[in-house]
Amino acid sequence: MFNHVMIGSNDIERSKRFYDAVLGLLGAREPLRNVSTTGHIRLFYRHDGSTFCISQPINDEPATFANGGTIGFKCNSPEQVKEFHDTALAHGGTSIEDPPGLREGSLGPMHLAYVRDPDGHKLCAIYRVK
Repeated sequence: MFNHVMIGSNDIERSKRFYDAVLGLLGAREPLRNVSTTGHIRLFYRHDGSTFCISQPINDEPATFANGGTIGFKCNSPEQVKEFHDTALAHGGTSIEDPPGLREGSLGPMHLAYVRDPDGHKLCAIYRVK
């Protein structure tokens, strides 16, 4: 369904350090760095047919997070969910909601961890129990 997700950043190099670590854990390689025709820097992380993008806002207004929005990243194990969380914290993220762990819900059991990146974007690491 999705081709890509793009978020804004107020400090593209800080975001690069954060996402290099967090997305590298999931298997993404160094991002493609692009300079738009307006001169704004964008980073494109590609992995498993998906693209996660970070951009300096092209309207030159401050980047803000989506209130009520969450970006979920699929993990391969409960341990990877915890490692995602811990890696995010070690690179400037903030832990939010309940501690990482197993949750029961209407969609079945899953391991979840929630963090905010340095710009405040809400991220979820998720592993669905099979």
